[in-house]
Amino acid sequence: MITVSNKCIGCGKCVPVCPFAAVQMIDKKAVMNEACTFCGACVQVCPVDAITIEREDPIHKDFSAHKGVWVFIELEDAHTKGKPAKLIRKVGRELLSEGRKLADTLGEELCAVVLTDKNPGYEKEIGAYGADKVYLVENSELVEYNTDVFSTVIVALINRHKPSVCLYPATIMGRDLAPRVATAIYVGLTADCTALSIKDGLLLQSRPAFGGNIMADILSPNSRPQMATVRPNVMKLSEPIDKVAVVINEDIKINKNIKRVKVIERKIVHDKASAKIENSDVIVSGGRGMKDINKFKVLEELASSLNGMVGASRAAVDLGFKEKTRQVGQSGTTVSPKLYVACGISGAVQHIVGMKSSDIIIAINKDPNAPIFNVAKYGIVGDVHNIVPKLVKAVQKRIKK
Repeated sequence: MITVSNKCIGCGKCVPVCPFAAVQMIDKKAVMNEACTFCGACVQVCPVDAITIEREDPIHKDFSAHKGVWVFIELEDAHTKGKPAKLIRKVGRELLSEGRKLADTLGEELCAVVLTDKNPGYEKEIGAYGADKVYLVENSELVEYNTDVFSTVIVALINRHKPSVCLYPATIMGRDLAPRVATAIYVGLTADCTALSIKDGLLLQSRPAFGGNIMADILSPNSRPQMATVRPNVMKLSEPIDKVAVVINEDIKINKNIKRVKVIERKIVHDKASAKIENSDVIVSGGRGMKDINKFKVLEELASSLNGMVGASRAAVDLGFKEKTRQVGQSGTTVSPKLYVACGISGAVQHIVGMKSSDIIIAINKDPNAPIFNVAKYGIVGDVHNIVPKLVKAVQKRIKK
């Protein structure tokens, strides 16, 4: 609970800093209304320490009312039949696929959370990947992402329904939203997870640590919901089933005044240059072994012949061989293509974390002891500068036939 002592001098400094318009001045004293989420912003600015937050000891807290595995569904702008639309991002389907396994192990429901201005029938696709329910909030203020608005809605839903697990995509949006929610409800958050499981009824969250040199397993026994962001392209998609999730329409009032950021203009570029590497079914990546930027051209030829894209290791990006947007690995992009060809990449843990879930991995390296061979299905030991040009010719010859 939050309390305001008699030390309050009525200065009003706590009113404008509240992101939820939850502070009012009544009879020259600060009073918090039901919109308060205990974020602590008012506590930090109070010049006389009149505001305090008292939280229940989590060790002695009863979590029996918390049930259900939740997945936040991120929507992305797209065009269908020439018309603008918002589609479910692939990572949402991945999280639902993994969430179904977690929910089955716990014996609980799998629920999706969708915040949008209009629902064209997301429950069909969401149900096809295992969800039992969809908590749907439709509001014109949700037409585009805003941290203050989205976090307020999510916090309200969590306080109302009390899930045991909440999963978010480790995307630009998810990495912004999840910490804000975690702070508001005073729970922990494990970021950039690459594996999830259930251990003794708790969510076991695994993520790379110490620069990717080890994997850390994290449990949150003293907080609910247990929250994690999960990297795209690390969880395998399940086969769609014939199922439609039950829609629970949620009526949540949104105060426009909580927005601290206003979008003046939006521009969406639709061209080949803006294609994202994580969406490619074939990736040909080069590392330090390619030696210079000009020798990356042969990788471009191979990728083009296979209708794929060129990626790079961090070392290659640091040397200027490729732009940062093409970097594969822990500090770059996590990918999961049908075919991944690693050329001149030794296989540092940081790189392997970002591509090991690929369906087929082919590695080319002159060092027979290179770690990349430990995850490759097919390995070629030899000089990449001799082997790749031959591969290009072989592939192009096969295409002509």
